[in-house]
Order: sequence, then structure tokens, then C-alpha cells
Amino acid sequence: MPLVPPRISRRHALRVLVAVLAVLGFLTWWLKPFGHPELQGELTFSTGARAGVYHRYGELLEQALKRDMPGVDVRLETSEGSQENLKRLATGEADFTVATADAVAKFQLDQRTGADRLRGVARLYDDYVQLVVPADSPVQSARDLRGKRVAIGQPGSGVRLVSERLLRAAKIDPVLDITSVSIGIDSMPSELEAGRIDAFFWSGGLPTNAVRELSERFDIRLVQLGDLVEQLQESGSPARYYRTAVMPQDTYARARNTSAVSTLAVPNLLVTMAGTDPQLTEQLTRTVILSRDLVGREVHAAQLVDLRTAIYTDPVDLHEGARRYYRSVKP
Repeated sequence: MPLVPPRISRRHALRVLVAVLAVLGFLTWWLKPFGHPELQGELTFSTGARAGVYHRYGELLEQALKRDMPGVDVRLETSEGSQENLKRLATGEADFTVATADAVAKFQLDQRTGADRLRGVARLYDDYVQLVVPADSPVQSARDLRGKRVAIGQPGSGVRLVSERLLRAAKIDPVLDITSVSIGIDSMPSELEAGRIDAFFWSGGLPTNAVRELSERFDIRLVQLGDLVEQLQESGSPARYYRTAVMPQDTYARARNTSAVSTLAVPNLLVTMAGTDPQLTEQLTRTVILSRDLVGREVHAAQLVDLRTAIYTDPVDLHEGARRYYRSVKP
């Protein structure tokens, strides 16, 4: 005689369903990555000039952060550059920013408020110092800038630091020996094209779109700066962060250079403060590393962000949240 399964009452079935849903809910909670619940709140990222690499990097990172941390409202703030970025960070106007290592070292050397609380998130890519002149300019070295009208960057920028150091290494006083023009990359190309300046210094990832676009409508040439690197390095900290570098001839395909250009480079650091939430910093670090290829499609310099070198944020220590991430992915 065939067995007939017992009938299940509606009340009993309801109890079973409630129990199953409770178990599923518990498993859903349990299987969420420990230590990574969805974050909520706001995050301010100080970038740089709109035409510069810092700001474009910030825009693309913002997109990646919105995908990875949908509960966090990311706000970008343009700035003059590294020096202003660090000031904003120290005064609480920004939560994260990018700054060159030499600017961070000077901030510490000057014992600026909050300098002892700066912490590193990642070493990103190198900025290359670029001296741009019209193609027919007689300038062959920074030593030839005496008497010229030269854009040296805004007061709060990183390029201002390095351009003044380069000029002094070339035995040129930025106040007495040239006409210094305090503008940024938003204005430098148009001023050179109009003949209102004779040259401009820029420090940025390669290629910088504003320089590339200028080369496509106006004949320019990049001037070598490699002959000054040794003098700069001898001056000690923070100039010790400069290294000899070479810009390939095709960096700006329309520029009138017949060979590679020797120059100097300095690391960019992603920086925050010691008191920034470790969980937020850990997740942001993860996004920075994992979005490298996505960001690098437009900001080519970002392709150089590397897990093996990101931890070297000298002259600042790693933030605890960043350290947690790097430890979690350590082979």
C-alpha cells in the first residue's frame, strides 16, 4: 500500500516559512564582508586646477567611489594645487587630497598646523616638471629665462615650489631677474599663445591635456631641466624627493622636440589626516587600487599606480585604514 505524506497545516507551513526567512536573513548578514558595512555620509576631496591632472583624476575616482560606496556623497573641490590642498586637509576643509611629496615635506618642515597628523593613503604617480616655450624661442635651459616673462604657478600650487627652486638653482632670482606671473595651468597655455608670457612651468602627470591641446594649435617646445637636478638634490629636504626623469619625445606628438627631454619628477601622494575614519580610508584605498585601469584609460599617469609601491608614502606614515587594506591583500 503506497505511503501518503502527512498533510501540513497552513499554520505549520507559515511557521516554517518564517523560520526559513529568519535563517536567510541571518546568513545574508553573516556573509557580508566583516568590517565593511555600507558607509554613509559625506567626503570632500580637494583636487587642483580644472585643466590639470589632479582634477581629472579626482573626477574619475569620484565615479569609482560612487559605485563602491553608494551611501557616501563625494564632493570635489578645485584648488591651486598641493600647498592649498594640504592646508585644506589640516583645517578640516577636505577629507582627502593629492599633493606632491616635496610639498608635504615642506609643510612638515615649516611646522604648519596639523602637519604632524598628516597620513598617507597611497603613492600614486609621478609629476613631471615641464618648461614650455614657443617653438622658436631661444630658451634652451632655465638659465636662459633671465629677463623673460615666466608663469611660475599660483601661490598655493606645487609647481610654484619647484619652479622657484629650479630658478634659484639656475642662479635666477624669481623676484628680481624675471617677470614672474602667478597663474595656473587654466591660463598658462592661452597666455603663451597670445604672447603675453615667454614661458611657463608646469608640474603634472604625462601627458597633461592642457599642454597637449596647446601643442595641437600652437607650435611649442619643451625645455630640458635635467642640468639642474643635481643642484636641487644637493639642497636637501624637501628637494630630495626630486629624481632625474625623461619625457619621451612623443609625450606631446605635436611639440617641436627632436628627442626625449630630460627633466625631474616628484611622487604624488594621496593624503588624509590621522583622525579620518579607518573603515572609510580602507574602502577608499581599495577603490584607488582596483580602479587603476578604469581611471588610467583617461588619466594615463594613473596606470602607474601599483600595489607594490603604493605603500611608500614617505614623508608621512600610512593611515591605519590604508594599512589594513594593504595587509588584507598581501600575498
